Amino acid sequence: MAREWWKYWLKRRSDTPAGDGWEVKLTTANSWKINGRLPFSTDLKDFRHINTTFQPNKQLTKATMKTIKSPDGDIIDCVLIHFQPAFNNPMLKVTKPLDPPEIPSGNKKGAMEKEVKQLWSSKGKSCSHGTIPIRRQTESEILASDSISTFKKTISRKDFNYSDDGHEHAIGFVTNGEFYGAKATLNVWAPNVTRPFDFSLSQIWVIADVPTHPLSTFEAGWQVAPAMYGNSLPRFFLYWTNDGYRSGCYNLLCSGFVQTTHEICLGATLDPVSTYNGAQYDINVLIWKYGLLQDPRHGNWWLRVGKIVVGYWPVALFPDFSKHATTIEYGGEVYNAQSPGQQPTSTIMGSGHFAAEGFGKASFVRNMEIVDENNVLKPVGDVNLLTEKPNCYDVKNGFDSVWGYYIFFGGPGNNPHCT
Repeated sequence: MAREWWKYWLKRRSDTPAGDGWEVKLTTANSWKINGRLPFSTDLKDFRHINTTFQPNKQLTKATMKTIKSPDGDIIDCVLIHFQPAFNNPMLKVTKPLDPPEIPSGNKKGAMEKEVKQLWSSKGKSCSHGTIPIRRQTESEILASDSISTFKKTISRKDFNYSDDGHEHAIGFVTNGEFYGAKATLNVWAPNVTRPFDFSLSQIWVIADVPTHPLSTFEAGWQVAPAMYGNSLPRFFLYWTNDGYRSGCYNLLCSGFVQTTHEICLGATLDPVSTYNGAQYDINVLIWKYGLLQDPRHGNWWLRVGKIVVGYWPVALFPDFSKHATTIEYGGEVYNAQSPGQQPTSTIMGSGHFAAEGFGKASFVRNMEIVDENNVLKPVGDVNLLTEKPNCYDVKNGFDSVWGYYIFFGGPGNNPHCT
């Protein structure tokens, strides 16, 4: 069974069938071939083949310079930067990462950058310059990957018509604009996730909604997802899709994000975390496009957490982001793995407490900002609020001279009033 893990990885969809008739093998170029061809195409319409291609751990063995055992049990490999999964993509005509661009300026009041702490590097261990830390997947995580594909977020966010697909949100958002990025400070918790394939998260969504095209998104924040990571610890993560969530990818599991730092590990545990009525911890997350006005050659979308630029989504892979984003969202999401119509999940969002309880008790996102066409940060202003089931999870917004525009959000999920 373990030797045939790849059958579980292939998405069982009409356009990506899997079964005994498929032949999968490793080529001399360390690329997986399916039925004699690479599982991706240089045709952007077939980009979902890249999204659903897992890069096996052993592909990185020869490029691993150092291995670190994290206190939480994770294995972190320090991999030569030019061997990272992004450069397996033939659509990227580069062999090394670009240098980080200028950070957006302006509106820094109340948003001092903090050091982001992860468990894997808490004992003074680190990867060296010229390498990047990549969290090693376990065999059980690989075998679970087909079920994890159901984490596909919402099938369509067109006009915010959410379907009953198990995803619950409590968010603030702005839309129908020209946005070149977003920044916010996310309160970090370790919410109780009651079923293995549920998840709970807090993040920023940067969305490109082009008429007649499927939705494209860049997303980053923290997430508790036991099936994906093997435990219930909060992880720093990123996600992207360019086909309306029919496919997509987390972290460095496929070729869509170029990491540039040796200091942050995608998918690794954040520490410390907030406690109810106790100490509060947060992370600053910034996603921005170093735009055509500043850099007409590239226009890629970059990710920064705390003081560290993590890397970028190459705009060549995301044509709907070639100009700007159209919607920015901030807040929380819970995925209920049970079939629609069954009992609501008891997986909590944020702290598990409703927004009205406020600081130290409810989860928050503060200093919500957007980036304009001049690479300048500006306050987001009054946001629209959205929650599908306010008796399960809710959200409220406000303004403060230090916090700027903010939201409190969260809830316990299943309770006598949650329907």
